[in-house]
Amino acid sequence: MFLIRSGAIEGYEHLVSQYGQNPAALLQQFGFSSAQLRDPNTYVSYNRLADLLDATALACRDTLFSLNLSATQGPLALGEIGLSIRQQPTITDALAYSRQHISLHAYGVHVQQVTRADSLELHLSFDFSNTSGLAQLMQLSAGQAFNLLSQMGGSTASVKLHLPQAAPSEIRTTPQRYAGHILYHSEFAGISFPLSWLPRKPQFDEALLRAHFQQRIQLLETIYPGNLQAQVRHIIGNLLPSGECNIERVAAALNLHPRVLQKALQAEKTTFRELLQKARLEIAKRNLQYGQLSITDLALNLGYADVAIFSRNFKRWTGQSPRDWKARHQKAPMTPITKSRL
Repeated sequence: MFLIRSGAIEGYEHLVSQYGQNPAALLQQFGFSSAQLRDPNTYVSYNRLADLLDATALACRDTLFSLNLSATQGPLALGEIGLSIRQQPTITDALAYSRQHISLHAYGVHVQQVTRADSLELHLSFDFSNTSGLAQLMQLSAGQAFNLLSQMGGSTASVKLHLPQAAPSEIRTTPQRYAGHILYHSEFAGISFPLSWLPRKPQFDEALLRAHFQQRIQLLETIYPGNLQAQVRHIIGNLLPSGECNIERVAAALNLHPRVLQKALQAEKTTFRELLQKARLEIAKRNLQYGQLSITDLALNLGYADVAIFSRNFKRWTGQSPRDWKARHQKAPMTPITKSRL
């Protein structure tokens, strides 16, 4: 099963409405709902999202619909991985981090690095296809990669956006953000930028960071109004696969000092450690029951360096090994699988 965070199409409903179309009807046609889009960390079918984008481009009569969508997007489009990538020591490290943790955002997409003279190309490939050859999905993914690299490099001047498709007949549909940067009829979908950028420290936009925190806090208050424990467990679920889940990171996500968060949890008769354990157990059970991850990959996604440690903890929590528990409880995969609602 190929899955992607619903945050990947942040701004979809607003943009479709601007074209004079009904976003709810298009979403429903492919089994999605507006409610799913309110939580950007809900995982949905990657294949169906690709078909949704193709159908939307036809309905809106814009062959560059998905590129226009990526041009409007903010920090929630890539979620935690987008913020963590920007915080790496160099752009080389940022690229390595993105390859290692891309499953935080999507399952079924890969990024290959190809060196050409004085530039580095990032080629996007997918484990599935559709009748259009994923034309719209390639636009969206390449546009998001362009946004991220240009922000880290501090300039769009030397970044190129590559698309295998032909140039649209009406150039007026090209988003201003990418004007002069798109190479059509390219051999690959992705981006290219100067090799000289690799040793650079990624630029980090503090205003962008504040905007991300504000959006996230508003989102959590909408989903879990007044429920601090649920909000903390939500963030834990997002951070665990990165291996960087600690009270400092969770407190920062809530725009709180760690000691303030500790005291707030103590007042509710719980601790960060207890919520971490509960989050791990709930995610483990859900994946063992409905998911397709191996037990080793599940352990890594829960922040364990050793599958044996995960297995011991799971047996202590449930009285059964992960393998035995899965054999007794496994069911058909759900659609969608929501990773973060605990």
